[in-house]
Amino acid sequence: MKATFSKLLIVPLSLTLLQSNVAMAADSLTKTTLVKSQEEKPYYDAKELTSSYASWGISPNNNANINLLEAWKKFQKKKDVVVAVVDTGIDPTHPFLRDNLFLKNSPVSEINYGMDFSKDRKNQYSPADQHGHGTHVSGIIKSIFPEVKIMALKYYNPVASGLDNLNSTVEALKYAVDQNVDIINYSGGGPEPALEELRVLKEAERKGILVIAAAGNEESNIDDKKKAYFPASYGLKNIITVTAHDESLMILSSSNYGKNSVDIFAPGYRIKSSLQNGRAGFLTGTSQATAFVTGVVALIKAKYPMISTEKIKEIIRNSAKKEVTMEGKCISGGRLDAAEALALAETISKDKLEPFKQISANSLASAAQNEKNDKKEGKIIYRLTGSD
Repeated sequence: MKATFSKLLIVPLSLTLLQSNVAMAADSLTKTTLVKSQEEKPYYDAKELTSSYASWGISPNNNANINLLEAWKKFQKKKDVVVAVVDTGIDPTHPFLRDNLFLKNSPVSEINYGMDFSKDRKNQYSPADQHGHGTHVSGIIKSIFPEVKIMALKYYNPVASGLDNLNSTVEALKYAVDQNVDIINYSGGGPEPALEELRVLKEAERKGILVIAAAGNEESNIDDKKKAYFPASYGLKNIITVTAHDESLMILSSSNYGKNSVDIFAPGYRIKSSLQNGRAGFLTGTSQATAFVTGVVALIKAKYPMISTEKIKEIIRNSAKKEVTMEGKCISGGRLDAAEALALAETISKDKLEPFKQISANSLASAAQNEKNDKKEGKIIYRLTGSD
């Protein structure tokens, strides 16, 4: 009886231990699967990548996209980021943008939503966008970083002189720098340098404020000093200069380039985004490409606020996806890759990155210039030559 009883005790105990081990293994597997699932889930809703205001530049279904979905999987917001958009103004009631408008010292309203520095402005605190360019650029930035804070600063008046628009630009830039914004998106420019503009941008450099600037749409190699484009050509450490490519990864026929002056390519052909009066529509140019880079830089600053301005510029260059069609056209020899940029920022933030290696001479070897056609796909707002 004792032996039988003993066996009866042993068998249930073994079953209990076995069941416990199975349960623990199953629980461990479930937790592992859950963690993996959470890691793979994007920080923002992936449906936003194909919304009515989204472009092919962020669509996961387009081979020329900036790899934003994978970037969102790596992203976690640590701080707010303020981007000053120095442009034609903004539509303050646009359903895609109204919740992103930002003022530092007062609440946003329909009559108080930014600053207007343009010639003959009617209301300094209402930078209304009659052109659409500023609203479009802002929409691209928001499509990449949905929680971005946008400070709308208007400089452009279509009937003002080039000099007046330049003076307005300097005022807007100075305001942004005084407000200590994180990033300035400036998609305008012109062929002449301006001392006051340079002084303001050097102050931005001193403060660690990044300036994302358009390379321009004059079909020129801006390495040539006679064809320089400003502010992109000032050569400051805090300026990232951007040119544009299409869905075939070709430089736009209208875009400026320069293997020593331009940092990177980004999508710029028929980009869909928000337009004034609550609309959506398409625009083309290095302005649009600039906004893509601004959005990715904003993501980096939001997750890794301690990374320096110069390091972020290196991250954008060194994470670029190399393309044969872009060799010799820009410093990085490639195009914007949001996921790789965040991955590189992660490495840098942990102080595990070896000193950046210089980009090899081979990767910057001049490629045969693409044959240009006569059709101009778009122009940005030139500060000295009028509207597009």
